[in-house]
Amino acid sequence: MESGESPTDSQIFEVLELLVGEAPPRSFEDLLWEARRHSGGEERSGKLEAAVRIAMDIRATAEQRRRRESALAALVDTTQEISLHHELDGMLNVVTRHARRMLAFDMAYVSLRLPDGSSYVHKSDGDTTALNTGLEMGRGLGLGEMAQGSSAPFWTPDYLTDERFPHSDEIDRVVNSEGLHAILAVPMTYDGRTVGALYGASRAIRHFSPDEVSLLRSLADLSASAIEATRHRDRVQSALASAEAEKTRIGAALTESRSLAEVQAGLTGMCLEGADLHDILRAAASSLGADLVLRNAGGRTMASTGPVPEIPTATVVRAMADSHATAAAIELPDGLWAALVAGGVEGPGILLCKSPEPLSEENRRLLHFTGQSVALVLLLRHNLAPASGPARDEYLADLLSGTPRTPCHFAERARRIGIDPTAPHVVVVLCPDGAKRGEAAIWASSYAYRHAGLMTVSADRLVLFLPGDDASAAARAASDELTQLLGHAVSAGAAGPAKDLAAVSKVYQEALRCLDTLVALGGTGGAAAAGDLGFLGLLLSDDHDVDAFISSAVGPVVEYDAQRSTDLVRTLDAYFTSGGSPSRAAKDLHVHTNTVARRLDRITELLGPDWQQPATALEIQLALRLQRARGAVYRPRTPPLADQADRGGA
Repeated sequence: MESGESPTDSQIFEVLELLVGEAPPRSFEDLLWEARRHSGGEERSGKLEAAVRIAMDIRATAEQRRRRESALAALVDTTQEISLHHELDGMLNVVTRHARRMLAFDMAYVSLRLPDGSSYVHKSDGDTTALNTGLEMGRGLGLGEMAQGSSAPFWTPDYLTDERFPHSDEIDRVVNSEGLHAILAVPMTYDGRTVGALYGASRAIRHFSPDEVSLLRSLADLSASAIEATRHRDRVQSALASAEAEKTRIGAALTESRSLAEVQAGLTGMCLEGADLHDILRAAASSLGADLVLRNAGGRTMASTGPVPEIPTATVVRAMADSHATAAAIELPDGLWAALVAGGVEGPGILLCKSPEPLSEENRRLLHFTGQSVALVLLLRHNLAPASGPARDEYLADLLSGTPRTPCHFAERARRIGIDPTAPHVVVVLCPDGAKRGEAAIWASSYAYRHAGLMTVSADRLVLFLPGDDASAAARAASDELTQLLGHAVSAGAAGPAKDLAAVSKVYQEALRCLDTLVALGGTGGAAAAGDLGFLGLLLSDDHDVDAFISSAVGPVVEYDAQRSTDLVRTLDAYFTSGGSPSRAAKDLHVHTNTVARRLDRITELLGPDWQQPATALEIQLALRLQRARGAVYRPRTPPLADQADRGGA
């Protein structure tokens, strides 16, 4: 100690020397103990203690500054290491590992938020069980949910015993299994959005300082920025990959389109050069890598490149209608495809394709174009084809309109288009309500060809001119097939057979009246000829076949009387005249009531149990009146007495 210095001054200088030398706290405590032992007064000792306290405060401040500098350096190192990872998993491994090292945690983990607002543990470091990673956090439960919901840190010195926040059984089970006590959770936010939470945990009870909370918060914000950058990079890479895939697809489509255009140009050239059907089909089949078969409306194979399974006529008609409606090839069961072949004198046909693999969009277009090419070949092959279709339409139009022509003229034109003028024909009129009129017209063309008839479209109605003598059966058959094709009931009226071709117009008008009457009576979707409409049919019919009507209504009763000389017809008439009273009918007939009852039983056996129903009873009464009126009109006249005398003399 130099002269002029008091012992306390020298000790204070020694405190400064210890502070400059960054001596441990124990050195300051030893110095203070020695001073108290040799102190000459409390004043000197008090000064030294104040100097030691100041030194310790300075030392603590310096230590805190060093820790902060160290933490900042650790954050810089973490940032550099994070930048080396381009995948989310690798980046989060770095975050959890550095969080443990910087804050001396026993365990650190990260939870990420899903689009629906829930969270799950994505990465964990320091865990001793497999329960933590992948753990789903219940919404609103646990420290992490609270931190994310409020965008503020939350911590607890002892998680399982802390009741300040809602617990989750799943989270509590993991905390207990890992032996955790103190847990600190901070939100991971970026640009005002919370992407998850960063957790630090210790297996002992621990109180976290503001510096520790702040440091973990800084690491969480840094991690949130990296997470969003990684996700953005993934989205960009995904978009680039999608763009590259789309570029490849477009390139392939352009190549295929160019190839399709070349094939189409080749097929067109072959058509114009006079190639036959087999050449066209072989060229198309080679490009399609499939077998092709061309069939006409009647099902006859016209050309083929290989075997194709037989398919029902109903399926063919449906495919023709659908192909016409969509202007494209139609997929059928068992690897078959079909395209309409429209045009030619043989009616619409079908091009069938048997492919081992589903046809691409380009190949479907090629199949449809091949069908058009085949139609062109058919037109070019038949010199009459361009005029034959209009000739058939014009002929049917003349028949239906009743244009005055000689029978010979009609017959000669019929023979030229393949119609037998001597065969009986019926007319069927169908009303295909709805938007599928194009499909219905295609069907009608095929149906007429298959049945050796004619067809036309008039005022949104299909008109069929078909060989046959049963108009009712023809109406039902056509209505049933078109109903199945369109998927809704189709009304049909029919008439005929026509006595000759000149009478077709009257038969057509009768068929129209039958259709209109059927619809007016609420029979939409049904099929009927005049004979199916009872006495209404008698009124609608042009020939008014009274005999046929009487026979249909009471024919069995009339025949029974004629064969057995009974009186059932008169009994039936008396029964209706008496208002349906057997006793009054018996009085009018001058027979016993039991006799009338037995006769009525016999009538029931002959006409069926429903003969007294209002509609049937009305037709029976009308038939009885017609028969009675006809008998009065055509009753043989009684010869004059002179004639009788002459015959008697003879």
